[in-house]
Amino acid sequence: MTISVLLVDDQELFREGVRVIVDAQEGMEVVGAAADGAEAVRLVDELAPDVVLMDVRMPEMDGVEATRQIFLPDRAARRGKPVRVVVLTTFNLDDRAATAIRYGASGFLLKGTTPAMLRDAIRTVHAGNAVLAPADLSALLEGQFRAAAPTPTAYLGLTDKEREVFAAVARGLSNTEIAGLVFASESTVKTHVGAILRKLGLRDRVQIVVFAHEHGLVPS
Repeated sequence: MTISVLLVDDQELFREGVRVIVDAQEGMEVVGAAADGAEAVRLVDELAPDVVLMDVRMPEMDGVEATRQIFLPDRAARRGKPVRVVVLTTFNLDDRAATAIRYGASGFLLKGTTPAMLRDAIRTVHAGNAVLAPADLSALLEGQFRAAAPTPTAYLGLTDKEREVFAAVARGLSNTEIAGLVFASESTVKTHVGAILRKLGLRDRVQIVVFAHEHGLVPS
């Protein structure tokens, strides 16, 4: 299966450079490019890419607002398949990148990343995982939530085992690590993660981490 990619950056030279890198990878294809956030939102609706590489700082509509609009519930419900957004930034632990992750992005990359890291990031988010280490993701989200939101009823509906798996995912543990922690097989852990995502209405493991921070459910 070929992973379709949409490039979003206001600098044409940068866009074309990334296009060359992505198109050179086996199983990947750039299907479109946008110079601003508004165009990106339109092209996501028209082209239905698998992955969007989104510059966070652009004139007119920036990458944060574009990410928010891409993941609006009504717009997302019309899609036949999920779209993943990776934010591109020049600053490590960028507050704008953190906000974009809250809105639905699956992580961020520095613009100076290597072609190999870019390739791996696209494949990683396409599989539903984050493109930055769990510790970095937690550090990025620290301070984003001034006060914990009330615990949703949906969370209270999780089983004890699902809550145990939820806490482990929120800590950034892999399925293999969780399996050892809860004394279950990896396939059973995957089943639990799937049930958690379905019950909480979340898209992927990244959003479990965001959900945990938002509601003060991050294990100490």
